[in-house]
Amino acid sequence: MLKKTLAALALAGAVALPLEAIQAADYTIRATANSNENDEDYDGLVVFKNYVESASNGAIEVELFIGTQLCSNGAECLQGVADGSIDVYISTSGGAAGIFPYVQVLDLPYLMADDRVAEHVLAGDFTRKVRDMALEDSGNAIRLMTIGNTGGWRNFANTKRRVQKPNDLAGLKIRTVVADLPQELVRALGASPTPIPWPELFTSFQTGVVEGSKNGITDIMGMKFPDAGLKYVTLDGHAYMGALWWMNNAKYMGMPADMKRVVVDGFYALQQATFASPKRKSIKAYSDFVAGGGDLYVPTPAEKAQFKDAASPVYDWFKSNVKRGDEVFSALTTAVAEAEAQIEAGRKADM
Repeated sequence: MLKKTLAALALAGAVALPLEAIQAADYTIRATANSNENDEDYDGLVVFKNYVESASNGAIEVELFIGTQLCSNGAECLQGVADGSIDVYISTSGGAAGIFPYVQVLDLPYLMADDRVAEHVLAGDFTRKVRDMALEDSGNAIRLMTIGNTGGWRNFANTKRRVQKPNDLAGLKIRTVVADLPQELVRALGASPTPIPWPELFTSFQTGVVEGSKNGITDIMGMKFPDAGLKYVTLDGHAYMGALWWMNNAKYMGMPADMKRVVVDGFYALQQATFASPKRKSIKAYSDFVAGGGDLYVPTPAEKAQFKDAASPVYDWFKSNVKRGDEVFSALTTAVAEAEAQIEAGRKADM
């Protein structure tokens, strides 16, 4: 009888405990990414959600909206962040350039040499500087939480020929977004910038409307561009594909210190996840590209220096034509120099 009573009590306890634990969260964060579940942005959000909900012991709930459920483009989504209908949104630099034009500094070519430099820079004071600028320019409405990665590095790819030096780009019609900076870069290298919406790019390759693009390998393979004739990729790594993670500042500032800490640490975990994800995914993407007959070329240091020299007029254009461009350019180049020095010192110590 006693055993039956204890068993009944144990069963009741097993049922009751989860029910007692089910309670509404104190805070809900509505996060959106205009991408899909195969994207680095989604990887980052899953890590963020898991960390924040666990570390807050359920006090914070993170709701994920992937695709265009809440908004469909950078301007619309950032307006949602500003007015509080969206709590967290991830944009590319191009997607945020209409409101914060200086974030296009991430698209300036050949300023960061590799992943190690880029990750060091974006995890430091440069991101805090851009955060302060964005808060100031948005009337303290939109807060930059972190900068991660979305797709690795931008490289030149085309349907016509191997590109080993800047002159090889001459005359090629290269797809760009509508923003001025990427168009200035393509012109500086002797090619012809051709703005084309992303969904139309596959057909544009097929029909010859464009002959090249500036994309990461995971995007190239994910969109099956080799099937449309894209056969040549040059790993010049001219721009790190930064992902800017924005948050409604009032939502963040309205949290107590312990919950703010959880959110900040959650964005750190998200950043690290997005740094890592493209590296893993690109291995198979490059392998599949070559296996399908693609031509993959790695420029020599001397050839890469030629690309940087040819593109250097874009730096002056940016500083002169983009609001607060000189200020953010100085912040980035200073951060890069400091990162390179620290990395090299560490490398020597390790060696």
